[in-house]
Amino acid sequence: MKTAALLVVLLLSVSVVSAADKEVQGKIKKWDTTTQTITLEDGTELTVPATVKDSAQIKEGATVKASYEEKDGKKVISKIELSPGG
Repeated sequence: MKTAALLVVLLLSVSVVSAADKEVQGKIKKWDTTTQTITLEDGTELTVPATVKDSAQIKEGATVKASYEEKDGKKVISKIELSPGG
């Protein structure tokens, strides 16, 4: 019985962790305003939804720190912080 209870707790823990936002940071290589997609220098692609504040501040060369959720195979930003590039 203890093993079954432990298994349930572990499965619930995995579900909670996978539902949490993930974070990424890097320099913006490309900002595609048509698709609302940021591509970082490491190739990571992030989708910027219309609900994200400061999307007008996004510029190629800027450094970004973002939290995102995976939705329909895309990394959709839920929070973003920008610093000027250098």
